[in-house]
Amino acid sequence: MAKTRTNRRTLDTYTVKSINKTIRAGDCVLMRPSESSKPSYVARIEKIESDSRGGNVRVHIRWYYRPEESIGGRRQFHGVKELFMSDHYDIQSADTIEGKCTVHTFKSYTKLDAVGNEDFFCRFEYNSSTGAFNPDRVAVYCKCEMPYNPDDLMIQCEGCSDWFHPTCIDMTPEEARRLDHFFCQNCSSEDQKKLLKSHATSRHSDIKVESKRRRR
Repeated sequence: MAKTRTNRRTLDTYTVKSINKTIRAGDCVLMRPSESSKPSYVARIEKIESDSRGGNVRVHIRWYYRPEESIGGRRQFHGVKELFMSDHYDIQSADTIEGKCTVHTFKSYTKLDAVGNEDFFCRFEYNSSTGAFNPDRVAVYCKCEMPYNPDDLMIQCEGCSDWFHPTCIDMTPEEARRLDHFFCQNCSSEDQKKLLKSHATSRHSDIKVESKRRRR
């Protein structure tokens, strides 16, 4: 005898009792990992549904991957809180949700005054089968020609406006923070310094150095 298919209905919202948080489609959540030693998984809720009796609530999700979970692994320019939006969809019990979080765009993340435990950012979509990224190219900076890592201190040249890691230009982070002006090797002639010094102070004083933000 064939099993009777259970009717399921879509919910606009659902309150996860264990954390006393209300979730809805579009929210980003922390999911219980398969091993307690691992960090929580991160996913975006696509749909919430329950059976006809209102129990057995399930969430349709799209997983975010951490760099170390990708085929290429973590690289130097990946931020501590960086995630990739994957093409991996799944269905999980709502009871596996451990909390809510925020996955910022790369631009909005770099503007945060402080980064909390529930703050992440995403700048790539990731194909879990091929290991391909979209976009497949991003701007690179410094002599090392690496993409920007928002956790690293960088200093901006007032001549060419490129950004540099202090260690790549034989400078300590402490020395970089004390600088009033900085010109890279290609922009360091006396004529260029004189030309730029007259108007560079006010224009660059608030954007010249970017460092790791405070974490709550």
